Amino acid sequence: MLLWVATWSGVVCAAPPPVELVDVYHGGVDLSRYWVSEKFDGVRGYWNGHELLTRGGTVVRAPAWFTKHWPKTPMDGELWAGYGHFATASTIVRTAGPDDPAWHKMSYHVFDLPAQGGDFDARVPAIRKTVAAIGDPWVLAIRQFHVRDEAALHAALKRVLDKGGEGLVLHRGDAPYRSGRGVGLLKLKPYEDAEAKVIAIRPGEGRLEGMMGSIEVRTPDGRRFAIGSGFTDAQRAHPPALGSWVTYRFNGLTNSGLPRFVRFLRMRPGGPPPEVAAHP
Repeated sequence: MLLWVATWSGVVCAAPPPVELVDVYHGGVDLSRYWVSEKFDGVRGYWNGHELLTRGGTVVRAPAWFTKHWPKTPMDGELWAGYGHFATASTIVRTAGPDDPAWHKMSYHVFDLPAQGGDFDARVPAIRKTVAAIGDPWVLAIRQFHVRDEAALHAALKRVLDKGGEGLVLHRGDAPYRSGRGVGLLKLKPYEDAEAKVIAIRPGEGRLEGMMGSIEVRTPDGRRFAIGSGFTDAQRAHPPALGSWVTYRFNGLTNSGLPRFVRFLRMRPGGPPPEVAAHP
């Protein structure tokens, strides 16, 4: 039996949708077995056949016109507001009601059909056919393509980054749709990112006197460290609240397991990541 509790401005299901989760690409895979697509920096949207959910299970209050022609079968995709507008997409998904004209800024980029039989090689043409049948200009099938080698893969990454994109996703062609990690889904970005909880605010010095100098955070697995880079002066004047969650970027780990070259990326709206929220 499903349990429902109020959250944000909508409702959240105690059981988040069974979505595939990405792992980090480290090279050394047989690229001939993978499809490649652009990774859009938006909000994960899972259409279960009659309503739209976030990855964490929150019901998205999209307008009736937005989903009117969508199929009765599940779709997995990204709710997107354009390059550099993650905050806009997040705000609309979290707070905009079905009558809010802000929804006209949004598009839905479909990258999988969870209930479609067969492996991803078979699902790719099914995705294209499903989106074509919807016929709405704001619903698009994410372009899936192949690359011949690592050089071509990184050339594709550069093209995406040059237009303001986030990175690439590699999807193994012979993989069925399965929830969780280790399912043949990999992300390639110029940096890694993760989430952490703000546990302390450290005052600034010198030019930053009177403002926040850095924040101390704790990761879901208990590691603690400070983040002092990546903030604007406006963010330093109004730092993240204690107990809030932030997304940070980094490049690898130190020998002690802490992230290297850490920079603040953005606030994480809606609280902790779904995995943490499900296991407090």
